[in-house]
Amino acid sequence: MSLRKFLTSSTFFKNLFFALVIVILFLVAFVKFLDFSTNHGEEIKVPNLSKMKLEIAEEKLDEEGLEVFLLDTVEFRPEFPPYSIVEQDPIAGSKVKDGRKIYVKLNAGGYTMVTFPDLKNKTFRQATNALRALGLVEGKLKYVPDLAKDIVLEVSYNGKPVKAGDKLMKNSKIDFVLGDGKDMFTDEDLDSLQDGEQNIEIDTTR
Repeated sequence: MSLRKFLTSSTFFKNLFFALVIVILFLVAFVKFLDFSTNHGEEIKVPNLSKMKLEIAEEKLDEEGLEVFLLDTVEFRPEFPPYSIVEQDPIAGSKVKDGRKIYVKLNAGGYTMVTFPDLKNKTFRQATNALRALGLVEGKLKYVPDLAKDIVLEVSYNGKPVKAGDKLMKNSKIDFVLGDGKDMFTDEDLDSLQDGEQNIEIDTTR
């Protein structure tokens, strides 16, 4: 049979039809496989991991077909339990595909230690600025007679004096003893001072 007759025969068209059917079936099966392997069109809602321990978060995400990845540990936040998750990305409620990594940050186990600065004879404003920069907190204030107003005379923590170089945890409350600026000379003090000066003059003339 010549090629022309074969190309125009019913046998050729039957074979061509079957070949097209096989190709179409193969393409459909391939697309289905891609959909299955990539979960095309399927999305998972990211759960809320806030205040959750890392081990528990790993179990929960594994059940959802997701993974957890620890990025960092942040400074201690008292509103979160120690070593619990404080931040996550993507955030809770986001829609992601299966196998997506959820990046988290953990709370520290407690406050870090800081070195106490020298605050004696500083103004109260200077002292509070220095405390806040270190993460310390202003506590009780007590005023005592002194010539200078709002000058730091003493500092203490939990009733114990604190000096420069001592180690304290962040968020510690520092109590102050400040000058009230009312300890001025009275008339009697001036008279006594003048009498003393006169006696000194008398003594020097002898």
